[in-house]
Amino acid sequence: MSEVEEEQDDGVRSLAARLVAGDETALEQVYDRWSALVHTYALRALRDAGDAEEATQQVFVAAWRSRHTLVPSPHALPAWLIGIARHKVSDVRLARSRDADRAAAVAAQPEAHAVVEAADEEVADRLVVRQAVEELPDPRRTIVFLAFWEGLSHAEIADTVGLPLGTVKSHVRRGLVTLHQQLEGVRRESR
Repeated sequence: MSEVEEEQDDGVRSLAARLVAGDETALEQVYDRWSALVHTYALRALRDAGDAEEATQQVFVAAWRSRHTLVPSPHALPAWLIGIARHKVSDVRLARSRDADRAAAVAAQPEAHAVVEAADEEVADRLVVRQAVEELPDPRRTIVFLAFWEGLSHAEIADTVGLPLGTVKSHVRRGLVTLHQQLEGVRRESR
């Protein structure tokens, strides 16, 4: 073994011993030196940059927490890190599998499709109604909005807009008739 190799081995052994002793600067040096190796392994195994970055971070957090298990030697440190990386990659794959199983189970339920379709229809109906109300002339538009979106009583609306109670009631009734006619037209067109 050459003198350079012996110095490198002693440097790695010393770095590993400092890490085991809890020296945070040793962890920084270990990260600087081997994070690219760990990240490359995770990226090739997971084929997703985000997952690989997350797994790389988890490897070094786990290395710090389990540093007492490392036996300092020149070749043990990178092999130990890759061993931790294998476990973290397995964890990510297992989580992916669980997520895929959950998604498949939800998608397989017929009522899930019905709920989504019903929600879509409800949103579409709300948008159509809102548009129809927007097309009403004022003060009818304002009165219908206050009655059905703000939940005000006819008397409260009369006080708010400064119109007689009977006029407010007429605007609400005529507004509803107009909306009913417009929505019937929309329903016929969508069939």
